[in-house]
Amino acid sequence: MPKPIIVTGRFLVSVEGSADCLWKYHVAGGGPVFPFAPPVFEVDGKKVAAVLAGSPVPGVERQLRNGCTETPFSGLLAADPDLVLEAVFRWGKSPFIRFHYLLRCASGRKLTKASGRDSLSYLRVDMSPAGDLTEVRLSEFNQVVHGFCPSERKLEERHFTDSSRIMGPILAGTGNGASALVAYEHGSQVPDAFVEFALSAPRTVEVRAVKGNYWAGQGLLPETPFETLWMEFGALTGGMDALARSYRDFVLREMTENLESRKPYVFYNTWGFQERNKHWNKKNFLDSMNQEHIMREIDLAHRLGVEVYVIDTGWYEKTGDWRVSRKRFPDGLKSVREKLEGYGMRMGLWFNPCVAALSSEMHQDHRDCLQTVGGKPHPPGPIWETEDSQGICLVSRYSRAFSDELIRLYRELGVSYFKWDAIAQYGCDDPGHWHGSPDNSLQERGDCYAFLQSREMAGVVDRVSAACPDAIVDFDITEAGRSVGLGFLSAAKYFLQNNGPYFQTYDLPGDPEKDMWNLFMHPGPTRAWMCRYPYAYDRWIPSVLTMTHYLMDEPRDSQLINIASLVLGHNGVWGDLTKVSDAGFALWSEALAAYKRVRDDITQAYPVRDGGIGGSPEVHEKVSTETGRGVVCLFSTEAGEYEYLTQNRVEQESWKTEGVEVEKAGDGRVRLRAKFDKPSARFVFFGS
Repeated sequence: MPKPIIVTGRFLVSVEGSADCLWKYHVAGGGPVFPFAPPVFEVDGKKVAAVLAGSPVPGVERQLRNGCTETPFSGLLAADPDLVLEAVFRWGKSPFIRFHYLLRCASGRKLTKASGRDSLSYLRVDMSPAGDLTEVRLSEFNQVVHGFCPSERKLEERHFTDSSRIMGPILAGTGNGASALVAYEHGSQVPDAFVEFALSAPRTVEVRAVKGNYWAGQGLLPETPFETLWMEFGALTGGMDALARSYRDFVLREMTENLESRKPYVFYNTWGFQERNKHWNKKNFLDSMNQEHIMREIDLAHRLGVEVYVIDTGWYEKTGDWRVSRKRFPDGLKSVREKLEGYGMRMGLWFNPCVAALSSEMHQDHRDCLQTVGGKPHPPGPIWETEDSQGICLVSRYSRAFSDELIRLYRELGVSYFKWDAIAQYGCDDPGHWHGSPDNSLQERGDCYAFLQSREMAGVVDRVSAACPDAIVDFDITEAGRSVGLGFLSAAKYFLQNNGPYFQTYDLPGDPEKDMWNLFMHPGPTRAWMCRYPYAYDRWIPSVLTMTHYLMDEPRDSQLINIASLVLGHNGVWGDLTKVSDAGFALWSEALAAYKRVRDDITQAYPVRDGGIGGSPEVHEKVSTETGRGVVCLFSTEAGEYEYLTQNRVEQESWKTEGVEVEKAGDGRVRLRAKFDKPSARFVFFGS
């Protein structure tokens, strides 16, 4: 066997460089071996497999901020010695690795599409040792809850014999005591695939480009190599639950160096009140965007236990330049910053990264970066009651300027949380940016923009995080048509859900100019059902990465429902803080204080659910198997008494709501008995 380049207690990686196998993943202890075929590129009209001409040359290892190691190797290609392949692996304590390839050339060769379509195979691997395979989708927009939700679809023999193509981005398999997972890091909405899994008998899986992964004529130069997307692979002994649990932990701890995005802070966002003020109080969205109101809310948010106070749209004078509106905040947020820092709270601000106001310096300095479709810039329009703006392309030199703006705000105002909104995946086919040339068609340039957009978004986050290590960025995906997948999660997190469905979702009549679009903005259990539904992500993707906001409105039973929903990991609050009673604040602040003592355990814990969303009872158990600390939440829409026996060993209870009793049941587990006389929630924190 060739000398391994990576050796851990869970696996080793060896490099062969042959036509059948570029490298192998070996499960430690004599477990299964998974051979990876070399990637295949099309260069100057000819398909070139990355078979190495000789022994691989190891690169310089480096340690990453998340405790992982980066291990590269490179080599000349046997079929074309003018080309150099570099492979980069990142690995840590888990059984999963991230890897990607770079293709270099000293003489200025070009990637081509002789067939008129993308011609690129990222990997091919025999998944037979993993047995039965399941496609895990992350980007289905579920209209029932008006939000993205995961789904799992088990593959059958016919999918391989019929050479099926599926979107993923995760393919997981289990059988014969072993499990494995292969995934790619990109994003789009089902069924709009830019990358796919191509299946063939007996259990061969190929990850290949579909559209937009590169443009015909894209040059290969030493200083600008072609860089593939990142891919993931891991294998272990055990079943699907063990695989999902291990992968979830990998996403939490090893997928990114920007670990601040993985911390379970409690967030408050002003938009909940801004929207109510518009539709319920018949005012403007920005009427509450003023220093007096924000200062008052900060006092209340601190009383609540909020740690990140997010000022939504309207804090700025104009988009693009992102300077504080002196009309709304005369001292430029100086007093706001001082109050937040005095409370030990962090400041967050809202951004639309894809627009610049017509009179802004950003617009004037980056007119060559405006989004165009068919040669015409997007028509200007107002952004939330501020100056008319135009679309500006993230896949252009503008992305560096936008990164600089965020870093400036971090340094000048202390902003460490950046909420990104309104980023549609499509919208530019300009020939002068970084996604094609005049020689490419409008369609090809548009597809390349859509493919590269999510990668450039992650690149902006990485640049900001490198300069500002405690920065957090999230991307609002509460609307359809946005890039959803593993790519952005490799750098940041998602803002998954705010208000839930609009009345249009359910074919209900209404006037958007007069009526509030959102159906579920009232106290009670209904809105929380919608928000809890996407907790299904938590099986594969930690819930801390899918932030959702809950209402703190009274009555008390509604507050209990919303608190119990939030502490499962979504961590967001909004609404009208000024209307909550002293008793309501006392309940929230006491419960959140107890939550904070065990939230790291809850974040790490693999989810257990008994009962369907909106059922009676609906039980969620988030208890760490390592510490026995965590929470069990019970919801019911019907009056009655219910019992639940914990699956995990738990520490002694430390805080609980009224209406629930805890009884030891042996083996460190406990039995909960909960009583309901109306729709509500009961929950118990263990070990805090």
